[in-house]
Amino acid sequence: MKSYYYGVVNISEPQKEENKIEPQKEENKIEPQLKENKIEINGLSGSITDIKVVPAYDLCWKGKRYLLSAKKFNLINAINIYSSISKSTKALGVSYRTTFNYINDIQDNLDIKLFIGHRGGLGGGGSANLTSDGKKILKACVAVNTIIELHKGFNEIETVVSNFDKNNNMMEIKIDEDYNIKLPLKEEYSVGDKVLALISYEDIFITLKSCQSSVRNILKGNISEMKLINHMLRIKVNVGNVGFYSDITKLSSDELNLQLGKEVYVCFKAMGIALLKL
Repeated sequence: MKSYYYGVVNISEPQKEENKIEPQKEENKIEPQLKENKIEINGLSGSITDIKVVPAYDLCWKGKRYLLSAKKFNLINAINIYSSISKSTKALGVSYRTTFNYINDIQDNLDIKLFIGHRGGLGGGGSANLTSDGKKILKACVAVNTIIELHKGFNEIETVVSNFDKNNNMMEIKIDEDYNIKLPLKEEYSVGDKVLALISYEDIFITLKSCQSSVRNILKGNISEMKLINHMLRIKVNVGNVGFYSDITKLSSDELNLQLGKEVYVCFKAMGIALLKL
């Protein structure tokens, strides 16, 4: 196998200790900004969606655990895109030393080879390609990113637990004097507990008629706001005194002939609700 070198670093033969830059220990810590994004429950104020959270990935790999920071994920992703260490380094705006500190740290902690590199000819043009293990790690992290991207916007409802139905393993939270939301029973809650319910904009869909389905929450309301955001329509539907936002395509809006004041139903699954005790 051809070896791929930058300076004194040998990625293809990491067992040669004299050719390896020791990873900086501070790179194993969680990024400092993550601590600043922890939500204090007491005195909670403002919108959770206003808080920027920098993701880190808790990898479980063949009996080993490793916290992969967003910066290291970005490096793996860049190598996959550019098939080049130099281009990846340039794109991320980091030094070669930092790049290889990241690479050595990942390889040492997970006991894997992250990529296979090849020297170029006299004119340069070397390449770097992720190994199958590197691609598996990237795929797992991208899957998490996709979920995060799909759930950036949330409806936030501060309310109380109103009912327990232990026979059907369901519970209800009140959103208005006339409306309740159903969700799976959570034993750690009690009737009367103050809670914050989070429902993603993408998890709410809109219909013109109530229908029998597996969806537990079907609430009648009226459209009070329509706004175009990044080629999607954000629809606000008032249900009693509570507004629900839903992101839909313009095509769907046109087909349903949605307009301000129109009576519609907002629908979402019981499993689509995240609950936080206040």
